[in-house]
Amino acid sequence: MKKEIAVHELRYSNTNTYLIEGSRGMILFDTGWAGSFRAFCSAMGKLDIPVQKIDFILISHFHPDHMGIAQEIADKGPEIVVMDVQKDYVHAADSVFAKENNDAFISIDDDKVRYVRIEDSREFLGTIGIDGEIISTPGHSDDSISMWLDSGELFVGDLNPLYELELHKGTQIEKSWNRLLELKPRIVYYGHAKNVDLNSEVPSIKVTDLHKLVARIMKYIDKGVSLDRIQRKTGADETFIEDVTRMYLTHSNIDVQGILDRIEIKGR
Repeated sequence: MKKEIAVHELRYSNTNTYLIEGSRGMILFDTGWAGSFRAFCSAMGKLDIPVQKIDFILISHFHPDHMGIAQEIADKGPEIVVMDVQKDYVHAADSVFAKENNDAFISIDDDKVRYVRIEDSREFLGTIGIDGEIISTPGHSDDSISMWLDSGELFVGDLNPLYELELHKGTQIEKSWNRLLELKPRIVYYGHAKNVDLNSEVPSIKVTDLHKLVARIMKYIDKGVSLDRIQRKTGADETFIEDVTRMYLTHSNIDVQGILDRIEIKGR
């Protein structure tokens, strides 16, 4: 009898990362910001799973909060896997860590990366006993990928949450979600939001609710609340909060509708 897939949510940084156990191996989906390696090891220790038991590291997209400790983890044994659609983005965040003089960051060693074609992803996952595939899902970024398991689990990184879908009509975000929803996922695991059981109804943001959300974000900004705390308090998408913040701080006397009129959702 085949072993069931086990999903472990690792909560050691501002980015949700996931350890998925197949019948013949393990894959880590995303890592945290540079400097979170010790916290990662502690989280693994609580699971009583040595880091060396991880076979592969898969990055949803190469933004600094998702790949910051990938090479540190890889140095302990796991292999970093890069899909062919991501190959031009592997070092996209290097300059970010350089600017902030983050000595904890170790750049990914290209010579030790395993490149996999997106069309070969099912075969690749099968090597560790996982039935599923890796899908290119641009929208949040051009290199974004999602991992779908035949058992119904879907890992989407920073693809904008389903409850915001009404805000992204006609965009690449909607196209990516439409492709994923055709698979009829059972549960969605996000990079920053709480996971969602799709057996329950997924609420979407109505226009009136959107006005309330923006007004609430503006109040938090006035109080000096950090962006990550605003995200935790409201559950809103990180990019949306950043857009609201940018518009609010750069346009004097702007109101809620003015912010909504100026946010560039198209083409995001």
